[in-house]
This record gives sequence, C-alpha cells and structure tokens, in this order.
Amino acid sequence: MRLYLIGAGVIARTHAEAAAKLPQAVELRVADPNAEALKSFLSSFPKSITFADAEQMLSSEPPLEDDIVIVATPPFAHLEGTRLALKSGRHTLCEKPFAMNDEEAEEMLLLAEAEGKLLGCCSVRYKGMLHNEAVKNVIRSGALGDIYHATFVNKWTRSRAGIEYQPASRWFLDKSKSGGGILMDWGPYDFATLIDVLDPAEIEVSSAWTAKPQTAADPQDVVYNVEHHVGAQLTFRSRSNARPIAIHYERGTCTHGSEQFIGEIEGTLGALRWTPFDSRQPVFFRSDHDGVVVEEIVDPGPRGPYTVMDHPLIHFYNQVNALPSHANVGRRAVDHFLCIGALYKCADSGEKQLVTVAPATDAREASE
Repeated sequence: MRLYLIGAGVIARTHAEAAAKLPQAVELRVADPNAEALKSFLSSFPKSITFADAEQMLSSEPPLEDDIVIVATPPFAHLEGTRLALKSGRHTLCEKPFAMNDEEAEEMLLLAEAEGKLLGCCSVRYKGMLHNEAVKNVIRSGALGDIYHATFVNKWTRSRAGIEYQPASRWFLDKSKSGGGILMDWGPYDFATLIDVLDPAEIEVSSAWTAKPQTAADPQDVVYNVEHHVGAQLTFRSRSNARPIAIHYERGTCTHGSEQFIGEIEGTLGALRWTPFDSRQPVFFRSDHDGVVVEEIVDPGPRGPYTVMDHPLIHFYNQVNALPSHANVGRRAVDHFLCIGALYKCADSGEKQLVTVAPATDAREASE
C-alpha cells in the first residue's frame, strides 16, 4: 500500500514508524515545503519519495483503492491538506485537533462524503489500550450497577506545548494557528476516551471555564493567547433508558494547584479507578462484600505490540481494509470534535451546549 504524509515533522515520523508495523509493505511519500525537514525525514526513512508540495505529491500518480493520506501539519493547515487529500481520491486521516473550528470540520465531512472516502482523526491514540478495554469490559458486565457519576481530571503543573514541551513550536501559543490551547491539544484524546468508555448518545455541557495561569516563563516576544487550564460539568445520556451520568472534567498543563490524575466511574454496585493515559498503572475495582468495601485489581492482559503513537494509523488501516477497528471516522469523528467547540462556547457564553454523538456502530468499532 502507499502512505502519503503531508508534513515531515515530528508527528509525521511517528506515522512512518507505525507504517512499518502494518501487515503489508508500505511505500512512503512525504511532502513538506521545508527542505531541511524533508532532508531529516529522508535520513530516517531513506526509501521515501519526497516532494516540496503536497498537491504535486498527490497528483504524481493515480489513486489506488487502499491509499491513505495523513495530514500531519499544524492545525491551521488541516483543512487545506484534507481538501487536497480527499479530492485526490484517497482515504484521509487527519491529525488532532481535527480542525480549527466546527465549520471547518463540517466542510471536511461533506467533502469526504462527496468523494466517497473515509475521513478519520488521530484522536484515537488511546483507544484500544488494554487497560481502557478492561474498564469497558467491567462496565459491560454490569458489575458497577447503574452508573451515575464519573471524574476525569488530568493536571500537570508545567507542561505547556510551545513552552515547556516542544518550546521551538511557538505556533501552539497562537490561537490563529493552533485553534486554542490545552483543550485543542489534549481535549480530543479526552473525549475520544470518555465517549469510547461510556458510549453516550448525547452530551450536555452545563458549565465550563478556561484559564491561563501566569508564570515567569511566559514568553513575551510571541503571540500567546491560548488557555492552559480548562474544566466543565458534563452530562452523558445513553441510547437506552439508563440514568444520565454526571461528569466532572478537568484538563491542565499549567496550574498552581497540585498535579492530579483521576479517572473514576461510580455506580450503585461498584466503582472503577484507573489512569486513562498511562497503561502502566493498574485498574482498580471497588465494591461491597458482606458490608465491607473490597478493592481488587482488574487484569487487563498482556501488552500488545503497538504503542499509542501507532494506534491512529493501525486503527485507520483496519477501517480501510474492512477489519475490526477502533477508528473514529466520518460523522462520529466530527461529533467528537464538536465537543471541543461546545466547551469553548459554554465557557464564553455561559449557556448550555448540546452535542449529539453518532453511534459507535457507524464507525464499525470492535475490540482487536
């Protein structure tokens, strides 16, 4: 198969490395206007065919049915890269955040539907990890009873993209290039994971806030207008008559408060606690045994061959080839992204927001 990469930076390299783990040989093509980036990419992947222009790359040969294009650029270039990829007649996987705003995401979906090609998002990096699958299995078993509350909090004291993390990539700090701060950067993973685990049909954002804590390391010589701490009160409503689930959500890469990493789901018969983005940490199940609270560790099974950086391409490849897949594609991928916009809108206006989520079966999700 042929894999076309729009962008030759750090994230493109992870996709090229994942391609080597696919069950068939992959021919790599990569386009980037930065000659140094192409030279560096070629030093790691010498068999790649390089181009200075994405449109030239995609028009250099007729499309094949299983061709995949990955848009691996900063967010402000996602729309144009996705347009070029889909119009070339190829399935397209876009890096997260999916788009700069809701309107761009909807435009991308309309084009994919018009071209009859799959369109996916890389926000699925943590889907399919065995500890997250173990959480889903306990939920499906009914051991939690009626689920009524969940806490999803991930806060670092100092880990801002463009400052402490990848400090050379200052575009992270400019909303006109990144679309936003921590909510755009990590929110896609958060919602992909929460929706995967709890499978809501509808999400209500009843309150939300964003903040930009100040530090002595704040850059003064560049545009810096994005948030680094967000929170919201959410309600997940299922497709059945099950009770709504109240969710406390918080994500931060800069806080003067304490670091916290809490994933907890509470039900009438038991509760689960786990660290959604760290598979090295155990999954705990707590329940009542003869009037006493007992805590057990849930065994997720042996680790698989793929890393979180492999997952977007692996899942999308499976989807393209009609195999069981954890990919988010089409309407479902867009709905996930609309959750990000809903938090921003609620934080700005103070008004409740509602997002309808396409069912998982639309994306043919299944355990691998």
